[in-house]
Amino acid sequence: MAKQQHSSSPQPPGASRDDAVAALRARAQADVLIIGGGINGIATFRELALQGVDVALVERGDFVSGASSASSHMVHGGIRYLENGEFRLVKEAVQERNRLIRNAPHYVRPLRTTIPIFKTFSGILTAPFRLLVTHGRGEPRERGALLIKIGLVIYDLFSRAGGQVPRHRFLGRDRSLRELPRLNPGIKYTATYFDASMHDPERLALDVLADGVSAGTGARGDRTARAANYVSAVGFSDGKATLRDEASGEEFPFTARVIVNTSGPWTDLTNEALGRPTRYMGGTKGSHIVLEHPELFEATAGREMFFEHSDGRIVLIYPLKGRVMVGTTDIDADPAEPMVCTDDEVDYFFDLIPHVFPAIPVDRSQIVYSFSGIRPLPRHDDTAPGFVSRDYRIEHGWLGDVRTLSLVGGKWTTFRALAEHLGDETLKLLGARRSMSTRRTVIGGGAGYPRDAAAKRIWVSKHAQGHDPRVVEALLERYGTAAAEVLAAIPTDASELVHAPGYFAAELAHLARTEDVLHLDDLLLRRTSLAFVGGLTRETLAEAAEAIAPVLGWNADAQQQEVERTERLLHDAHRVVLGEPGLAPLD
Repeated sequence: MAKQQHSSSPQPPGASRDDAVAALRARAQADVLIIGGGINGIATFRELALQGVDVALVERGDFVSGASSASSHMVHGGIRYLENGEFRLVKEAVQERNRLIRNAPHYVRPLRTTIPIFKTFSGILTAPFRLLVTHGRGEPRERGALLIKIGLVIYDLFSRAGGQVPRHRFLGRDRSLRELPRLNPGIKYTATYFDASMHDPERLALDVLADGVSAGTGARGDRTARAANYVSAVGFSDGKATLRDEASGEEFPFTARVIVNTSGPWTDLTNEALGRPTRYMGGTKGSHIVLEHPELFEATAGREMFFEHSDGRIVLIYPLKGRVMVGTTDIDADPAEPMVCTDDEVDYFFDLIPHVFPAIPVDRSQIVYSFSGIRPLPRHDDTAPGFVSRDYRIEHGWLGDVRTLSLVGGKWTTFRALAEHLGDETLKLLGARRSMSTRRTVIGGGAGYPRDAAAKRIWVSKHAQGHDPRVVEALLERYGTAAAEVLAAIPTDASELVHAPGYFAAELAHLARTEDVLHLDDLLLRRTSLAFVGGLTRETLAEAAEAIAPVLGWNADAQQQEVERTERLLHDAHRVVLGEPGLAPLD
Protein backbone atom coordinates (compact mmCIF):
# COMPACT_ATOMS: atom_id res chain seq x y z
CA MET A 1 0.00 0.00 0.00
CA ALA A 2 1.32 3.42 -0.91
CA LYS A 3 2.18 5.54 2.09
CA GLN A 4 1.07 9.15 2.10
CA GLN A 5 3.63 11.74 3.06
CA HIS A 6 2.61 15.29 3.79
CA SER A 7 4.37 18.35 2.49
CA SER A 8 3.11 21.88 2.13
CA SER A 9 5.08 22.25 -1.11
CA PRO A 10 3.88 21.02 -4.52
CA GLN A 11 7.54 20.20 -5.29
CA PRO A 12 10.34 18.92 -3.03
CA PRO A 13 11.87 21.57 -0.72
CA GLY A 14 13.81 24.23 -2.61
CA ALA A 15 12.48 23.23 -6.01
CA SER A 16 10.90 25.86 -8.22
CA ARG A 17 8.44 25.92 -11.09
CA ASP A 18 11.38 25.83 -13.52
CA ASP A 19 12.69 22.72 -11.76
CA ALA A 20 9.28 21.09 -12.23
CA VAL A 21 9.46 21.68 -15.99
CA ALA A 22 13.07 20.48 -16.05
CA ALA A 23 11.99 17.26 -14.33
CA LEU A 24 9.44 16.63 -17.09
CA ARG A 25 12.01 17.26 -19.80
CA ALA A 26 14.74 15.18 -18.16
CA ARG A 27 12.49 12.11 -18.13
CA ALA A 28 9.95 12.84 -20.82
CA GLN A 29 7.71 9.88 -20.16
CA ALA A 30 5.22 8.54 -17.65
CA ASP A 31 2.56 5.87 -17.51
CA VAL A 32 -0.11 8.59 -17.33
CA LEU A 33 -0.15 12.18 -18.56
CA ILE A 34 -2.94 14.33 -17.13
CA ILE A 35 -3.74 17.50 -19.09
CA GLY A 36 -5.51 20.10 -16.97
CA GLY A 37 -4.61 21.31 -13.47
CA GLY A 38 -8.01 22.27 -12.12
CA ILE A 39 -9.36 20.48 -9.07
CA ASN A 40 -10.44 17.35 -10.96
CA GLY A 41 -7.10 16.91 -12.71
CA ILE A 42 -5.22 17.58 -9.48
CA ALA A 43 -7.38 15.12 -7.53
CA THR A 44 -6.87 12.43 -10.19
CA PHE A 45 -3.12 13.13 -10.04
CA ARG A 46 -3.16 12.57 -6.27
CA GLU A 47 -5.33 9.47 -6.63
CA LEU A 48 -2.90 7.82 -9.05
CA ALA A 49 0.21 8.96 -7.18
CA LEU A 50 -1.10 7.31 -4.02
CA GLN A 51 -1.46 4.04 -5.96
CA GLY A 52 2.22 4.22 -6.94
CA VAL A 53 1.50 5.10 -10.59
CA ASP A 54 4.12 7.04 -12.57
CA VAL A 55 2.02 10.12 -13.37
CA ALA A 56 2.64 13.61 -14.75
CA LEU A 57 0.29 16.58 -14.80
CA VAL A 58 0.53 19.73 -16.92
CA GLU A 59 -1.58 22.88 -16.75
CA ARG A 60 -1.47 25.55 -19.45
CA GLY A 61 -1.87 28.39 -16.93
CA ASP A 62 -1.48 28.44 -13.18
CA PHE A 63 -2.88 25.59 -11.14
CA VAL A 64 -6.58 26.14 -10.33
CA SER A 65 -6.77 29.24 -12.51
CA GLY A 66 -9.55 28.15 -14.88
CA ALA A 67 -13.06 26.95 -14.07
CA SER A 68 -11.97 25.80 -10.60
CA SER A 69 -11.05 29.36 -9.63
CA ALA A 70 -14.58 30.66 -10.18
CA SER A 71 -16.48 28.54 -7.69
CA SER A 72 -19.19 29.67 -5.28
CA HIS A 73 -16.90 28.66 -2.39
CA MET A 74 -19.35 25.98 -1.29
CA VAL A 75 -19.21 22.23 -0.88
CA HIS A 76 -22.81 21.21 -1.36
CA GLY A 77 -25.03 18.30 -2.25
CA GLY A 78 -27.00 20.33 -4.77
CA ILE A 79 -30.51 20.23 -3.43
CA ARG A 80 -31.74 21.79 -6.69
CA TYR A 81 -30.51 18.75 -8.62
CA LEU A 82 -33.20 16.61 -7.00
CA GLU A 83 -35.72 18.29 -9.29
CA ASN A 84 -33.65 17.03 -12.23
CA GLY A 85 -33.89 13.49 -10.91
CA GLU A 86 -30.13 13.36 -10.25
CA PHE A 87 -30.46 11.34 -7.08
CA ARG A 88 -27.16 9.48 -7.58
CA LEU A 89 -25.27 12.75 -7.91
CA VAL A 90 -26.95 14.33 -4.88
CA LYS A 91 -26.27 11.28 -2.71
CA GLU A 92 -22.63 11.18 -3.81
CA ALA A 93 -22.24 14.94 -3.31
CA VAL A 94 -23.68 14.84 0.21
CA GLN A 95 -21.39 11.96 1.13
CA GLU A 96 -18.38 13.78 -0.31
CA ARG A 97 -19.36 16.98 1.49
CA ASN A 98 -19.30 15.06 4.77
CA ARG A 99 -15.93 13.52 3.90
CA LEU A 100 -14.44 16.91 3.14
CA ILE A 101 -15.65 18.34 6.44
CA ARG A 102 -13.78 15.46 8.07
CA ASN A 103 -10.71 15.29 5.79
CA ALA A 104 -10.15 19.00 5.14
CA PRO A 105 -11.36 20.74 8.33
CA HIS A 106 -8.97 23.66 7.77
CA TYR A 107 -10.83 24.77 4.64
CA VAL A 108 -14.26 23.04 4.69
CA ARG A 109 -16.75 23.69 7.48
CA PRO A 110 -20.52 23.33 7.98
CA LEU A 111 -22.46 26.27 6.51
CA ARG A 112 -25.95 27.19 7.62
CA THR A 113 -28.06 27.99 4.57
CA THR A 114 -31.48 29.66 4.70
CA ILE A 115 -34.11 29.76 1.96
CA PRO A 116 -36.78 32.49 2.27
CA ILE A 117 -40.08 31.06 0.99
CA PHE A 118 -42.97 33.17 -0.25
CA LYS A 119 -45.40 30.49 -1.43
CA THR A 120 -46.70 27.17 -0.13
CA PHE A 121 -47.51 24.97 -3.12
CA SER A 122 -45.68 26.53 -6.08
CA GLY A 123 -43.73 24.10 -8.22
CA ILE A 124 -45.31 20.94 -6.81
CA LEU A 125 -46.81 20.12 -10.21
CA THR A 126 -44.32 21.77 -12.55
CA ALA A 127 -41.27 20.13 -10.97
CA PRO A 128 -42.25 16.52 -11.82
CA PHE A 129 -43.51 17.73 -15.21
CA ARG A 130 -40.10 19.24 -15.99
CA LEU A 131 -38.39 16.06 -14.80
CA LEU A 132 -40.55 13.45 -16.50
CA VAL A 133 -41.95 15.21 -19.56
CA THR A 134 -39.93 18.22 -20.70
CA HIS A 135 -36.56 17.09 -19.26
CA GLY A 136 -35.50 20.55 -18.12
CA ARG A 137 -36.95 22.49 -21.07
CA GLY A 138 -39.29 25.41 -20.60
CA GLU A 139 -39.46 28.21 -18.07
CA PRO A 140 -38.58 27.45 -14.42
CA ARG A 141 -41.00 28.24 -11.62
CA GLU A 142 -40.49 29.37 -8.05
CA ARG A 143 -40.44 26.47 -5.61
CA GLY A 144 -42.95 26.59 -2.77
CA ALA A 145 -42.68 25.37 0.81
CA LEU A 146 -44.08 21.89 0.17
CA LEU A 147 -41.68 21.10 -2.65
CA ILE A 148 -38.71 22.44 -0.68
CA LYS A 149 -39.76 20.39 2.36
CA ILE A 150 -39.87 17.21 0.28
CA GLY A 151 -36.45 17.99 -1.14
CA LEU A 152 -34.90 18.65 2.26
CA VAL A 153 -36.30 15.42 3.73
CA ILE A 154 -34.61 13.49 0.90
CA TYR A 155 -31.47 15.56 1.42
CA ASP A 156 -31.37 14.66 5.10
CA LEU A 157 -31.81 10.97 4.29
CA PHE A 158 -28.78 11.07 1.99
CA SER A 159 -26.79 12.90 4.66
CA ARG A 160 -27.75 10.63 7.55
CA ALA A 161 -24.82 8.21 7.29
CA GLY A 162 -22.19 10.95 7.40
CA GLY A 163 -23.34 12.58 10.62
CA GLN A 164 -21.38 15.76 9.85
CA VAL A 165 -24.17 18.36 9.74
CA PRO A 166 -27.51 18.90 11.55
CA ARG A 167 -30.84 18.18 9.91
CA HIS A 168 -32.94 20.89 8.28
CA ARG A 169 -35.65 22.87 10.01
CA PHE A 170 -38.67 24.91 8.86
CA LEU A 171 -39.75 28.10 10.60
CA GLY A 172 -42.85 30.21 10.20
CA ARG A 173 -42.77 33.92 9.42
CA ASP A 174 -42.60 35.26 12.98
CA ARG A 175 -39.76 33.05 14.18
CA SER A 176 -37.89 33.59 10.92
CA LEU A 177 -38.01 37.37 11.35
CA ARG A 178 -36.87 37.10 14.94
CA GLU A 179 -33.77 35.26 13.77
CA LEU A 180 -33.25 37.43 10.69
CA PRO A 181 -34.94 40.78 11.39
CA ARG A 182 -33.74 42.41 8.13
CA LEU A 183 -35.33 39.67 6.02
CA ASN A 184 -38.22 40.52 3.67
CA PRO A 185 -41.34 40.66 5.89
CA GLY A 186 -43.38 39.21 3.02
CA ILE A 187 -42.04 35.71 3.61
CA LYS A 188 -44.30 32.85 4.73
CA TYR A 189 -41.55 30.51 5.93
CA THR A 190 -37.84 29.92 5.96
CA ALA A 191 -36.12 26.58 5.44
CA THR A 192 -32.67 26.23 6.99
CA TYR A 193 -30.32 23.37 6.24
CA PHE A 194 -26.58 22.80 6.32
CA ASP A 195 -24.11 22.37 3.52
CA ALA A 196 -20.47 23.43 3.82
CA SER A 197 -18.33 26.45 3.13
CA MET A 198 -15.00 26.19 1.33
CA HIS A 199 -13.38 29.46 2.23
CA ASP A 200 -10.13 28.97 0.27
CA PRO A 201 -10.79 26.63 -2.69
CA GLU A 202 -7.50 27.39 -4.45
CA ARG A 203 -5.49 26.65 -1.34
CA LEU A 204 -7.41 23.41 -0.82
CA ALA A 205 -6.49 22.36 -4.36
CA LEU A 206 -2.84 23.23 -3.76
CA ASP A 207 -2.90 21.00 -0.68
CA VAL A 208 -4.30 18.12 -2.75
CA LEU A 209 -1.56 18.71 -5.32
CA ALA A 210 1.14 18.80 -2.64
CA ASP A 211 -0.06 15.51 -1.21
CA GLY A 212 0.09 13.93 -4.67
CA VAL A 213 3.64 15.09 -5.35
CA SER A 214 4.73 14.03 -1.87
CA ALA A 215 3.23 10.56 -2.36
CA GLY A 216 5.30 10.16 -5.52
CA THR A 217 8.60 11.34 -4.05
CA GLY A 218 10.89 8.54 -2.90
CA ALA A 219 13.37 8.53 -0.04
CA ARG A 220 16.23 9.16 -2.48
CA GLY A 221 14.40 12.03 -4.17
CA ASP A 222 13.27 9.99 -7.17
CA ARG A 223 9.91 11.26 -8.37
CA THR A 224 7.07 9.29 -9.92
CA ALA A 225 4.54 12.12 -9.52
CA ARG A 226 5.48 15.32 -11.34
CA ALA A 227 3.35 18.42 -11.93
CA ALA A 228 4.11 21.65 -13.76
CA ASN A 229 2.04 24.77 -14.32
CA TYR A 230 2.31 26.99 -17.39
CA VAL A 231 2.88 23.94 -19.59
CA SER A 232 0.35 23.26 -22.35
CA ALA A 233 -0.36 20.27 -24.58
CA VAL A 234 -0.26 21.62 -28.13
CA GLY A 235 -0.08 18.55 -30.35
CA PHE A 236 0.43 14.84 -30.81
CA SER A 237 2.67 13.07 -33.31
CA ASP A 238 4.69 9.87 -33.58
CA GLY A 239 2.95 8.46 -30.53
CA LYS A 240 3.97 11.35 -28.29
CA ALA A 241 2.26 14.46 -26.93
CA THR A 242 3.90 17.78 -27.68
CA LEU A 243 4.22 19.97 -24.60
CA ARG A 244 5.06 23.67 -24.57
CA ASP A 245 6.67 25.56 -21.70
CA GLU A 246 4.59 28.74 -21.79
CA ALA A 247 7.31 30.67 -19.94
CA SER A 248 10.07 29.98 -22.47
CA GLY A 249 8.05 28.99 -25.54
CA GLU A 250 10.11 25.81 -25.91
CA GLU A 251 8.38 22.60 -26.97
CA PHE A 252 9.29 19.01 -26.20
CA PRO A 253 7.76 15.54 -26.79
CA PHE A 254 6.34 13.50 -23.92
CA THR A 255 5.42 9.81 -23.98
CA ALA A 256 2.58 8.26 -21.97
CA ARG A 257 0.62 5.03 -22.10
CA VAL A 258 -2.59 6.83 -21.13
CA ILE A 259 -3.52 10.48 -21.64
CA VAL A 260 -6.23 11.82 -19.34
CA ASN A 261 -7.93 15.04 -20.45
CA THR A 262 -9.25 16.95 -17.44
CA SER A 263 -9.18 20.40 -19.00
CA GLY A 264 -12.76 21.15 -17.99
CA PRO A 265 -14.73 23.38 -20.36
CA TRP A 266 -11.73 23.32 -22.70
CA THR A 267 -11.84 19.51 -23.11
CA ASP A 268 -12.93 19.71 -26.76
CA LEU A 269 -10.26 22.32 -27.52
CA THR A 270 -7.59 20.12 -25.93
CA ASN A 271 -8.73 17.08 -27.90
CA GLU A 272 -8.65 19.14 -31.08
CA ALA A 273 -5.08 20.25 -30.33
CA LEU A 274 -4.15 16.58 -29.90
CA GLY A 275 -5.68 15.75 -33.27
CA ARG A 276 -8.85 14.07 -31.99
CA PRO A 277 -11.75 16.58 -32.31
CA THR A 278 -14.74 15.99 -30.04
CA ARG A 279 -18.00 17.75 -29.22
CA TYR A 280 -18.58 16.77 -25.62
CA MET A 281 -18.82 20.14 -23.89
CA GLY A 282 -21.47 22.85 -23.54
CA GLY A 283 -20.47 24.93 -20.56
CA THR A 284 -22.35 27.74 -18.90
CA LYS A 285 -20.96 30.93 -17.43
CA GLY A 286 -21.25 31.81 -13.75
CA SER A 287 -20.31 35.17 -12.28
CA HIS A 288 -19.98 36.54 -8.74
CA ILE A 289 -19.39 39.90 -7.12
CA VAL A 290 -17.80 40.63 -3.74
CA LEU A 291 -19.17 43.51 -1.67
CA GLU A 292 -17.64 45.39 1.22
CA HIS A 293 -20.94 46.02 2.95
CA PRO A 294 -20.99 45.69 6.78
CA GLU A 295 -24.75 46.16 7.00
CA LEU A 296 -25.49 43.36 4.56
CA PHE A 297 -22.82 41.18 6.17
CA GLU A 298 -24.45 41.60 9.59
CA ALA A 299 -27.94 40.96 8.18
CA THR A 300 -26.95 37.46 7.03
CA ALA A 301 -26.16 36.45 10.63
CA GLY A 302 -23.31 34.26 9.39
CA ARG A 303 -25.44 32.16 7.07
CA GLU A 304 -25.75 31.84 3.32
CA MET A 305 -29.03 33.06 1.89
CA PHE A 306 -30.41 31.15 -1.10
CA PHE A 307 -33.27 32.89 -2.89
CA GLU A 308 -35.25 31.93 -5.98
CA HIS A 309 -37.44 34.53 -7.66
CA SER A 310 -40.82 33.69 -9.18
CA ASP A 311 -39.28 33.77 -12.66
CA GLY A 312 -36.74 31.09 -11.70
CA ARG A 313 -33.77 33.43 -11.20
CA ILE A 314 -31.54 32.54 -8.26
CA VAL A 315 -29.19 34.51 -6.04
CA LEU A 316 -26.79 33.44 -3.30
CA ILE A 317 -25.84 35.95 -0.60
CA TYR A 318 -22.88 34.58 1.30
CA PRO A 319 -20.81 36.19 4.11
CA LEU A 320 -17.15 35.32 3.55
CA LYS A 321 -13.84 36.77 4.81
CA GLY A 322 -15.56 39.87 6.20
CA ARG A 323 -17.18 40.54 2.81
CA VAL A 324 -20.42 39.45 1.14
CA MET A 325 -20.19 37.35 -2.00
CA VAL A 326 -23.20 37.43 -4.30
CA GLY A 327 -23.74 34.97 -7.13
CA THR A 328 -24.35 33.28 -9.43
CA THR A 329 -25.51 33.42 -13.02
CA ASP A 330 -26.02 30.48 -15.38
CA ILE A 331 -25.61 31.56 -19.01
CA ASP A 332 -24.57 29.60 -22.10
CA ALA A 333 -20.98 30.52 -22.96
CA ASP A 334 -18.18 29.87 -25.43
CA PRO A 335 -15.05 28.47 -23.72
CA ALA A 336 -12.87 30.08 -26.39
CA GLU A 337 -13.90 33.54 -25.14
CA PRO A 338 -12.62 35.24 -21.96
CA MET A 339 -15.10 35.34 -19.09
CA VAL A 340 -15.90 38.56 -17.24
CA CYS A 341 -18.80 39.66 -15.05
CA THR A 342 -20.95 42.00 -17.14
CA ASP A 343 -23.08 44.99 -16.18
CA ASP A 344 -26.20 42.94 -16.99
CA GLU A 345 -25.12 40.32 -14.48
CA VAL A 346 -24.51 42.96 -11.82
CA ASP A 347 -27.99 44.34 -12.53
CA TYR A 348 -29.32 40.79 -12.13
CA PHE A 349 -27.76 40.56 -8.64
CA PHE A 350 -28.84 44.04 -7.60
CA ASP A 351 -32.39 43.34 -8.74
CA LEU A 352 -32.63 40.18 -6.60
CA ILE A 353 -30.88 41.26 -3.38
CA PRO A 354 -33.78 43.60 -2.38
CA HIS A 355 -36.19 40.67 -2.58
CA VAL A 356 -34.27 39.12 0.33
CA PHE A 357 -33.23 42.27 2.26
CA PRO A 358 -35.47 45.08 0.95
CA ALA A 359 -34.36 47.74 3.45
CA ILE A 360 -30.63 47.37 2.74
CA PRO A 361 -29.43 49.47 -0.21
CA VAL A 362 -26.58 48.21 -2.39
CA ASP A 363 -24.70 50.01 -5.13
CA ARG A 364 -21.72 49.51 -7.41
CA SER A 365 -19.36 51.52 -5.23
CA GLN A 366 -19.48 48.68 -2.69
CA ILE A 367 -18.14 46.09 -5.15
CA VAL A 368 -14.48 45.31 -4.41
CA TYR A 369 -13.97 42.30 -6.68
CA SER A 370 -15.75 40.26 -9.33
CA PHE A 371 -14.98 36.97 -11.00
CA SER A 372 -16.46 34.81 -13.69
CA GLY A 373 -15.85 31.32 -15.02
CA ILE A 374 -17.33 28.65 -17.22
CA ARG A 375 -18.73 25.42 -15.85
CA PRO A 376 -17.50 22.20 -17.51
CA LEU A 377 -20.98 20.97 -18.40
CA PRO A 378 -21.92 18.54 -21.20
CA ARG A 379 -23.58 19.67 -24.43
CA HIS A 380 -27.20 20.36 -23.65
CA ASP A 381 -28.91 21.71 -26.80
CA ASP A 382 -32.14 23.46 -25.72
CA THR A 383 -32.14 22.32 -22.07
CA ALA A 384 -32.23 25.38 -19.82
CA PRO A 385 -28.73 26.06 -18.39
CA GLY A 386 -29.89 25.68 -14.78
CA PHE A 387 -31.23 22.21 -15.55
CA VAL A 388 -28.18 20.83 -17.34
CA SER A 389 -26.82 17.79 -15.52
CA ARG A 390 -23.99 18.52 -13.06
CA ASP A 391 -23.01 14.86 -13.14
CA TYR A 392 -19.90 13.63 -14.93
CA ARG A 393 -18.95 10.91 -17.36
CA ILE A 394 -15.70 9.50 -18.79
CA GLU A 395 -15.20 9.14 -22.55
CA HIS A 396 -12.72 6.58 -23.88
CA GLY A 397 -10.67 7.07 -27.04
CA TRP A 398 -7.40 6.46 -28.84
CA LEU A 399 -4.54 8.55 -30.20
CA GLY A 400 -2.74 6.00 -32.33
CA ASP A 401 -1.71 3.31 -29.82
CA VAL A 402 -2.20 5.61 -26.83
CA ARG A 403 -5.38 5.24 -24.81
CA THR A 404 -7.23 8.43 -23.86
CA LEU A 405 -9.82 9.34 -21.26
CA SER A 406 -11.77 12.60 -21.45
CA LEU A 407 -13.65 13.89 -18.44
CA VAL A 408 -17.00 15.51 -19.22
CA GLY A 409 -18.59 17.43 -16.35
CA GLY A 410 -17.64 17.45 -12.70
CA LYS A 411 -18.06 19.81 -9.78
CA TRP A 412 -15.93 20.91 -6.85
CA THR A 413 -17.86 18.97 -4.22
CA THR A 414 -17.35 15.55 -5.82
CA PHE A 415 -13.71 15.95 -6.87
CA ARG A 416 -12.49 13.04 -4.74
CA ALA A 417 -15.19 10.60 -5.85
CA LEU A 418 -14.73 11.68 -9.45
CA ALA A 419 -10.97 11.18 -9.18
CA GLU A 420 -11.57 7.77 -7.66
CA HIS A 421 -13.68 6.75 -10.66
CA LEU A 422 -11.31 8.30 -13.18
CA GLY A 423 -8.35 6.75 -11.38
CA ASP A 424 -9.97 3.32 -11.47
CA GLU A 425 -10.62 3.63 -15.21
CA THR A 426 -6.98 4.59 -15.70
CA LEU A 427 -5.74 1.70 -13.56
CA LYS A 428 -7.77 -0.72 -15.68
CA LEU A 429 -6.08 0.56 -18.84
CA LEU A 430 -2.69 0.12 -17.18
CA GLY A 431 -3.54 -3.38 -15.97
CA ALA A 432 -2.91 -2.21 -12.39
CA ARG A 433 -4.91 -2.54 -9.20
CA ARG A 434 -5.85 -0.04 -6.53
CA SER A 435 -3.71 -0.27 -3.41
CA MET A 436 -5.51 2.22 -1.17
CA SER A 437 -8.66 4.29 -0.81
CA THR A 438 -8.71 8.07 -0.32
CA ARG A 439 -12.10 8.13 1.37
CA ARG A 440 -10.54 8.76 4.76
CA THR A 441 -7.30 10.39 3.61
CA VAL A 442 -6.75 13.72 5.35
CA ILE A 443 -5.78 16.57 3.02
CA GLY A 444 -2.72 18.76 3.54
CA GLY A 445 -2.98 21.15 6.46
CA GLY A 446 -6.03 19.27 7.73
CA ALA A 447 -3.70 16.69 9.29
CA GLY A 448 -3.76 17.22 13.04
CA TYR A 449 -5.96 20.30 12.69
CA PRO A 450 -7.43 21.28 16.08
CA ARG A 451 -11.16 20.54 16.17
CA ASP A 452 -12.23 22.78 19.06
CA ALA A 453 -11.22 25.98 20.85
CA ALA A 454 -9.22 24.19 23.53
CA ALA A 455 -7.23 22.18 20.99
CA LYS A 456 -6.63 25.34 19.00
CA ARG A 457 -5.21 27.14 22.04
CA ILE A 458 -2.86 24.23 22.65
CA TRP A 459 -1.71 24.21 19.01
CA VAL A 460 -1.12 27.97 18.99
CA SER A 461 0.82 27.85 22.25
CA LYS A 462 2.96 24.95 21.05
CA HIS A 463 3.86 26.57 17.73
CA ALA A 464 4.22 30.21 18.78
CA GLN A 465 7.93 29.95 19.62
CA GLY A 466 8.34 33.68 19.93
CA HIS A 467 5.60 34.69 17.48
CA ASP A 468 2.60 36.71 18.58
CA PRO A 469 -0.16 34.13 19.31
CA ARG A 470 -2.56 36.22 17.21
CA VAL A 471 -0.29 35.79 14.21
CA VAL A 472 -0.06 32.04 14.83
CA GLU A 473 -3.84 31.77 15.04
CA ALA A 474 -4.29 33.78 11.83
CA LEU A 475 -1.84 31.56 9.95
CA LEU A 476 -3.49 28.41 11.32
CA GLU A 477 -6.76 29.69 9.86
CA ARG A 478 -5.02 30.49 6.58
CA TYR A 479 -2.96 27.32 6.06
CA GLY A 480 -4.16 24.72 8.51
CA THR A 481 -1.38 22.88 10.30
CA ALA A 482 0.94 23.68 7.38
CA ALA A 483 1.14 27.06 9.16
CA ALA A 484 4.00 25.53 11.17
CA GLU A 485 6.22 25.59 8.05
CA VAL A 486 5.14 29.13 7.17
CA LEU A 487 5.87 30.31 10.71
CA ALA A 488 9.34 28.79 10.50
CA ALA A 489 10.03 31.04 7.50
CA ILE A 490 8.92 34.26 9.26
CA PRO A 491 11.30 35.98 11.69
CA THR A 492 9.72 36.49 15.10
CA ASP A 493 10.39 40.23 14.91
CA ALA A 494 8.94 40.63 11.39
CA SER A 495 6.46 43.43 10.72
CA GLU A 496 3.35 43.11 8.61
CA LEU A 497 3.44 44.52 5.12
CA VAL A 498 2.39 48.16 5.04
CA HIS A 499 0.02 47.83 2.08
CA ALA A 500 -1.10 44.23 2.74
CA PRO A 501 -1.89 44.13 6.46
CA GLY A 502 -1.96 40.66 7.94
CA TYR A 503 0.71 39.34 5.58
CA PHE A 504 4.50 39.26 5.91
CA ALA A 505 7.18 39.61 3.25
CA ALA A 506 8.79 36.33 4.39
CA GLU A 507 5.40 34.61 4.20
CA LEU A 508 4.89 35.65 0.59
CA ALA A 509 8.46 34.66 -0.24
CA HIS A 510 7.85 31.23 1.28
CA LEU A 511 4.74 30.76 -0.89
CA ALA A 512 6.64 31.82 -4.00
CA ARG A 513 9.49 29.43 -3.17
CA THR A 514 7.36 26.39 -2.39
CA GLU A 515 4.18 26.73 -4.47
CA ASP A 516 5.32 27.17 -8.08
CA VAL A 517 4.59 30.88 -8.38
CA LEU A 518 5.56 32.23 -11.80
CA HIS A 519 3.65 35.54 -11.90
CA LEU A 520 2.55 38.07 -9.30
CA ASP A 521 -1.12 37.32 -9.94
CA ASP A 522 -0.50 33.66 -9.01
CA LEU A 523 0.29 34.93 -5.54
CA LEU A 524 -2.43 37.58 -5.17
CA LEU A 525 -5.34 35.61 -6.67
CA ARG A 526 -4.66 31.99 -5.74
CA ARG A 527 -2.02 31.65 -2.99
CA THR A 528 -3.61 34.41 -0.90
CA SER A 529 -6.98 36.19 -0.55
CA LEU A 530 -5.52 39.64 -1.17
CA ALA A 531 -7.41 40.18 -4.42
CA PHE A 532 -10.68 38.61 -3.24
CA VAL A 533 -11.19 40.89 -0.24
CA GLY A 534 -10.45 44.02 -2.27
CA GLY A 535 -8.58 47.15 -1.40
CA LEU A 536 -5.60 46.47 -3.64
CA THR A 537 -3.52 49.47 -4.66
CA ARG A 538 -0.54 49.85 -6.92
CA GLU A 539 1.53 50.08 -3.73
CA THR A 540 0.18 46.67 -2.64
CA LEU A 541 1.29 45.13 -5.92
CA ALA A 542 4.72 46.74 -5.74
CA GLU A 543 5.24 45.66 -2.12
CA ALA A 544 4.21 42.07 -2.87
CA ALA A 545 6.42 41.95 -5.97
CA GLU A 546 9.38 43.22 -3.95
CA ALA A 547 8.76 40.53 -1.32
CA ILE A 548 9.00 37.65 -3.78
CA ALA A 549 11.53 39.15 -6.20
CA PRO A 550 14.63 37.58 -4.55
CA VAL A 551 13.05 34.10 -4.74
CA LEU A 552 12.01 34.44 -8.38
CA GLY A 553 15.07 36.34 -9.55
CA TRP A 554 13.21 39.49 -10.57
CA ASN A 555 15.17 42.68 -11.01
CA ALA A 556 13.54 46.10 -10.81
CA ASP A 557 12.37 45.95 -14.44
CA ALA A 558 10.86 42.48 -13.98
CA GLN A 559 9.03 43.64 -10.86
CA GLN A 560 7.59 46.59 -12.76
CA GLN A 561 6.48 44.31 -15.60
CA GLU A 562 4.75 41.98 -13.15
CA VAL A 563 2.97 44.87 -11.44
CA GLU A 564 1.74 46.16 -14.79
CA ARG A 565 0.71 42.67 -15.93
CA THR A 566 -1.27 42.09 -12.74
CA GLU A 567 -2.91 45.50 -12.93
CA ARG A 568 -4.10 44.72 -16.47
CA LEU A 569 -5.41 41.31 -15.47
CA LEU A 570 -7.29 42.69 -12.47
CA HIS A 571 -8.82 45.38 -14.66
CA ASP A 572 -9.75 43.19 -17.63
CA ALA A 573 -10.82 39.94 -15.92
CA HIS A 574 -12.04 41.18 -12.52
CA ARG A 575 -12.98 44.79 -13.27
CA VAL A 576 -10.79 46.09 -10.46
CA VAL A 577 -9.46 49.65 -10.56
CA LEU A 578 -6.57 49.82 -8.15
CA GLY A 579 -7.22 52.15 -5.22
CA GLU A 580 -10.78 52.94 -6.34
CA PRO A 581 -14.19 51.51 -5.37
CA GLY A 582 -16.63 50.00 -7.82
CA LEU A 583 -16.20 48.26 -11.15
CA ALA A 584 -13.97 49.19 -14.04
CA PRO A 585 -15.95 49.92 -17.21
CA LEU A 586 -16.02 47.17 -19.83
CA ASP A 587 -14.09 47.95 -23.00
